[in-house]
This record gives sequence, C-alpha cells and structure tokens, in this order.
Amino acid sequence: MSTVSAVSGTAAPATRTGGSDPILVAGSVATDHLLHFPGRFVEQIVGDHLDRLSLSFLVDELVIRRGGVGANIAYGLGVLGASPVLVAAVGPDFAEYRSWLEGHGVDCSGVVVSSTAHTARFTCTTDDDQCQLASFYPGAMSEARDIALAPLVERHAAGLLLVGADDPDAMIAHTVEARELGVPFAADPSQQLPRLDRDQCRTLVDGARYLFTNAYEWELLTRRTGWDAATVARRTGLRVTTLGADGILLVDADSEVRVPAVPADTVVDPTGGGDGFRAGFLAGIGHGLPSVRAAQLGALVATAVLETAGAQEWRLDPVRDLARITDTYGPDAAADLGPLLHAAPDRVAR
Repeated sequence: MSTVSAVSGTAAPATRTGGSDPILVAGSVATDHLLHFPGRFVEQIVGDHLDRLSLSFLVDELVIRRGGVGANIAYGLGVLGASPVLVAAVGPDFAEYRSWLEGHGVDCSGVVVSSTAHTARFTCTTDDDQCQLASFYPGAMSEARDIALAPLVERHAAGLLLVGADDPDAMIAHTVEARELGVPFAADPSQQLPRLDRDQCRTLVDGARYLFTNAYEWELLTRRTGWDAATVARRTGLRVTTLGADGILLVDADSEVRVPAVPADTVVDPTGGGDGFRAGFLAGIGHGLPSVRAAQLGALVATAVLETAGAQEWRLDPVRDLARITDTYGPDAAADLGPLLHAAPDRVAR
C-alpha cells in the first residue's frame, strides 16, 4: 500500500501494479443513445390523467456514444500506455466497439459475447429544462457473473483487478475470486451502491487495495456498510474520494491528503469524468508513481474528459497538459509526469 504523508503531500513509492503488468478492468460496457426534445416535458403532462400516462416525443437530435464504466476506464488506461484487459459481457453487436477499444490499446480477450442478448444500452431524452426521461437495458451485462477470472489472471499475469459497476452478482463473484486468487483489487461500486445491501457492500470493500468513490457515494457507502471512516481506513489500503472541483481526498490508516483539481477551461459534458480520473490514477500507479502523483494524473485526465463531448473522445496533448500540471501542482509534478505523458502512445480519438 502507498503511504500518504499529510505533511508533505508526497508518498512513498507505490507497489507496482503495472508499467508492463496488465490491469484487469471488470465493469459495464454500454452504448448510450442520447436524444434531445425541443420543448418541456412538463407541458406535455396532463396532471389529472397520470394513471393513463402515455407520451411520445418528436426529438430533433440523436447522439450515440460509447460508454459503460468498464470500457471508459479501460479506454483511458490504453490511451495512457498501460495494459488494460477488459472483463465484461456484451452482445453480438459489439464488433465495432471492440475495434475501437483495441485500436486504443485495450485487450478484449476477457470480453464474453452473449448469444442471446444485446450489449447494455442507455437511452435518455433531455428536454430544454434539462429534465430527463431515461431507461437502462442491462442485456448481456447480466452474464458477466459467469466470467471466471483465474484463466485471465494466469494468462496475463495481472497485478491488479478493478471491480467497477456491473451486474451486482458479477461484482461480488469477481471480488470473492480475487481474494481466493490472492490478486489485489480496487473497489469501485459507484452507481450500483443503491442496489447493494450491507453484506454485499462489505464484501466489495473489505480488503480492497484502493477504494474509489465520489463524495455522495462515500456517504452512501458508510450508511450501507455501517462502517465509519476509521473502520473503512483499517479495512482498505487507500481510500480515493473525488470531490469535483474541490479535488481528490486520499485517505489511509495513518493520514489524509487533499489533491487539487485541474481547472477546466469549459465543461462540455461531465459524463465519464470519474472514469477518466480512475484511468489516470491507475495508470500512474501502474507506472510506479506514488499515490499523490497518480491522483494528479487522474485529475488531469478527468478535466480532459469534462472538456470533451463523450467519455472516450478526449486526447492527450503533452505540451498543454504539462503546462496545466505545472500551473496546478508545480514543476516537480511536471517533471515526474512528463515522461509518462510523452511516452503514451499517439492514440487520438478517431
């Protein structure tokens, strides 16, 4: 475990999980269908007839984006020159998406293709008030629970498993198997926390080398587990809590450090910002950086995602990015992160 110094803001060298050691990324893969209704939903609803609600909206825009937390994080790791292996269940409609991910450095050998269900799909219509009507179809995602990790761990000599939001039974199964195999794991329950009971949450968190949440999810997790912050600190290696514009909080059993966010020029789309942070953080850890530097890299990637429409459309620009790192964290951080940014493959969105 990386030990964080609350006094200096530095950290002892982290245990290497990569550089060349693959990181297994277990999580959802989905296609997002985002539509816009040029009007207001509220004007179409007749309050006296809600028991017979039946609405149809003529939309004027459709955007289809690649999504799913597993795919988003694996994409980021690939762009940053890490060695991600995606572990997920998809449908036969995944071929084009697979080509995109593999073109950006993602090993898809851990992806299982369902013979009966489509890839998970999120459909959301947004009106002019930014109100939304949405549906999520899990589809093939439900089959992720049947994926065995042992063959993947042996084949890839994986140094870390990230358990992200996915089919809840799959999340539990993967965490239990990681413990049995002795593979360090990172817990990232995120959107699935409302679905999980106390024992499930404890199973996912207990013994995690890294625990990822945002501020809201952290509060929800403490309620779900019944564990206070001190108990979580004893039972996990490093808690990494993102705080939006207020930065990132790194907490272990001995100390805590707050890492500032990298200011965004313009926020175009917040979708996938947290996934981008996780990709940057894990890539930094995988390349042997201490946890504070890894969090700074994660913050940089998160900002790049926020400034781009789509969770997998951002790109690296070493000159611009190192200037941002210098402005936010100082020249020492830029010196430490510069080699990684310059060495990352030239995999721009296409």
